[in-house]
Amino acid sequence: MIAIVDYNMGNLASVKNAFDLLGEKVVVESDPDKLSQYDRIILPGVGAFGDAMEHLRARGMDEAVREYAQSGKHLLGICLGMQLLFESSEEFGITEGLGLIQGRVVSFDASRFHTPLKVPHMGWNRMFTKDHPLFSGLDEAHYLYFVHSYHALTTNAADTIGESVYGYRFTSAVAHENVMGLQPHPEKSHQNGLTILNNFINL
Repeated sequence: MIAIVDYNMGNLASVKNAFDLLGEKVVVESDPDKLSQYDRIILPGVGAFGDAMEHLRARGMDEAVREYAQSGKHLLGICLGMQLLFESSEEFGITEGLGLIQGRVVSFDASRFHTPLKVPHMGWNRMFTKDHPLFSGLDEAHYLYFVHSYHALTTNAADTIGESVYGYRFTSAVAHENVMGLQPHPEKSHQNGLTILNNFINL
């Protein structure tokens, strides 16, 4: 069984619909005490990092997610959910994250853009991936759908399993043992996104 973590800051319906298309039963779970009963969990997220961490803490979901990750079972963060996996974010000041992946979340640095680009980074973009079970059946570079103004900087290069280019190259997918994250929205990325979610089901 797969749970989608409900902490009042995620695109829960669209994520659930994607799994429905794959014929996989998922549960939207708001009780932190029940997370441990699931085989896999999805941590979605839309909005600001600080608000998300506040909601997680208020519900006791922060510690529940950390404990789940420590159990060795698979966890996938999506968009803001991926960013929450990191140690901190600079969005609206420095905010501590879940600390499951070493590194931090920073804003796009427009001074590094070779041509003027709008932030947020929104729309279809390619992701160049390493060999990882999450990307089985996909080409090395494939298009996925993005909406974000901040991106991750991993401390350990080995934790970066996907990169994209928007003004410069940035980390767009991460994995550290059983903890994984995607900056793009697989649930909005048509067949490529469904392939990734199906791979997560079958890990």
